[in-house]
Amino acid sequence: MALQAGIVGLPNVGKSTLFNCLSNAQAQSANFPFCTIEPNVGTITVPDDRLWKLESLVNPERVMPTTIEIVDIAGLVKGASKGEGLGNQFLANIRNTNAIIHVVRCFDDPNIIHVDVTIDPVRDKEIIDTELQLKDLETLETRMQKLHKIAKSGDKSAAKQVELIEKATAHLESGKSIRSLDMESDELELMETFQLITSKPVMYVCNVDEASVISGNHYTKQLTASIDENAEILFISAAIEADIATMERDDQIMFLEEMGLEVSGVGRLIKSAYHLLNYCTYFTAGEKEVRAWTITEGIKAPQAAGVIHTDFEKGFIRAEVMAYDDFVEHGSEAACREVGKLRVEGKEYVVKDGDIMHFRFNV
Repeated sequence: MALQAGIVGLPNVGKSTLFNCLSNAQAQSANFPFCTIEPNVGTITVPDDRLWKLESLVNPERVMPTTIEIVDIAGLVKGASKGEGLGNQFLANIRNTNAIIHVVRCFDDPNIIHVDVTIDPVRDKEIIDTELQLKDLETLETRMQKLHKIAKSGDKSAAKQVELIEKATAHLESGKSIRSLDMESDELELMETFQLITSKPVMYVCNVDEASVISGNHYTKQLTASIDENAEILFISAAIEADIATMERDDQIMFLEEMGLEVSGVGRLIKSAYHLLNYCTYFTAGEKEVRAWTITEGIKAPQAAGVIHTDFEKGFIRAEVMAYDDFVEHGSEAACREVGKLRVEGKEYVVKDGDIMHFRFNV
């Protein structure tokens, strides 16, 4: 399960600089609006020290971290949903992503142009929110036009969709995003088929100056107070992250210690994205490969096996499971088996973060 996240924000707030830090793809970034004129896509590995510990114990032929795909589109401006600027052209590129990373400028610098001249993170957030809501209204209107005749003919499925569209439309027209709409479980499932941008979980990344990375500043306080939905909020200095990205690993650790940080902003962002989406990681470990696999928290062993291959899920028999801490403590699968730390689990087993698993299946 590859995590996909789309980066949005006004032009020139640090989106492409952050994208470069995340992916090392070197998307163009410059001090003028609409520098990004094509959607940039980058794939990055998810940092997980457990993977490298397993490598040291197992000594496999290769190590495969799990990955995140990041999509960076042109900056959105007021009126983007009606064709202003360039960002509207690329909103389709983030429809299929799992989450939205909304970058907001929260620093002063007279040398860096702001598209609206003054620095106001609350205004900037609301501009982007409004444009995404308007785009979703457009999507719902198009869908409604196709469904009306079918619903009138007595089709129950179409009638249910029409009812949900009317509910969602009223919510959007009140200035609220779909993610804050109260829905029953069957409505949530149906809403997913609409692929609305504002239904996706959002993470607000406050791009701050160096002095504000840990505690934030008056801009971040304003932004935090304005957010009335369940969302992740991070303070990151894109400029600092750009410096970190050019350093060797040992230099990065030393630099972060001097800054009073345990983990880089990029690392924190990835971990927050996992938390936002209720993702966790299990591992497979053998002589040929040690690998991390991303799953949704709470899924059972057969579905976790299906992430590797659909045949694993279809023909699932059982899973042999070791906890990561037990594996590290005893040093090998054989040692875990000897002391009774290797368990055999069936179809109802709920996979836990850090499980090391071998699947038995028959197709």
